[in-house]
Amino acid sequence: MRNKLRGKHILSALDLDEEDLYQIFDLSRDLKKRFYLGERIIPVLRGKILGLIFQKPSTRTRVSFEVAMKQLGGDTLYMSWNELQLGRGETIADTARVLSRYLDGVVARVYRQSDLEELANYSSIPIINGLSDLEHPIQAVSDFFTIHEKFGRFKGLKIAFVGDGSDNVLNSLLAVGSRLGIDFWIATPSNYQPAKHILEKAYEFSEKSGGSIHITEDPREAAKEADVVYTDVWVSMGQEAEREKRIRDLQSYRVDTKLMSLAKRNAVFMHCLPAHRGEEVTDEVMDGPNSIVWDQAENRLHVQKAILALVLQ
Repeated sequence: MRNKLRGKHILSALDLDEEDLYQIFDLSRDLKKRFYLGERIIPVLRGKILGLIFQKPSTRTRVSFEVAMKQLGGDTLYMSWNELQLGRGETIADTARVLSRYLDGVVARVYRQSDLEELANYSSIPIINGLSDLEHPIQAVSDFFTIHEKFGRFKGLKIAFVGDGSDNVLNSLLAVGSRLGIDFWIATPSNYQPAKHILEKAYEFSEKSGGSIHITEDPREAAKEADVVYTDVWVSMGQEAEREKRIRDLQSYRVDTKLMSLAKRNAVFMHCLPAHRGEEVTDEVMDGPNSIVWDQAENRLHVQKAILALVLQ
């Protein structure tokens, strides 16, 4: 299969078509299998250096990308936004031009999607979105890899996302899931809606893939007979000033055992982490037998190895 991802920016989940997604899934499966057979270092990126630019704190994204790069024989260079001259007023464009002379690729975790797009616009090396206010594409791709591990298929699965419909992870989940024929249900208040341009594209993709998209204000309707129940934090980084309002608006969307009981018996619970236990999800669900949140977290490593191998080779 040809590699269309070599040298490509991944700024949005919309950048990945069905062929790209299945290529990533296939390579992720192979790399994970080899990892568990004891092949911890597969040096396909020997001599390559990945830059990590982070405006926001991170556990999974930073650690999984650093470990992924090292397990592929390459190395990483971590740079917080304020440690660079960006923090003192150097333009993103000038920074991009300079880093393109030093590095083989950059993962950037930023507050504004527009900053990420500007970085990519002036870079001659691949830029990967490690999270922005609009999307978290690598998380979504990894999550659908995990879903396929559990169910062995995508077509006909019902996924219920319960909570903040304007969530950046949800935007990316919609973009990916609609390519794969998923029946996607979103339970959210009317004033918490996905990004309009992503939702429009998702409807378009679903028509072609045989999937569907439904938006409701009733979490019970979304969770009923669902194969996957997914949620994310109600207050993301940068939204702290809205905390009280968001918790008040979303309190009836908490995922608890009663809501999970409406899903199918073999349904799984997913959360991209970090979780605010007691807010969007209860301990009983997070730590319960249906939870696969730790599998999700692990698979970030294997999927990101596949993405880096495809993009940077």
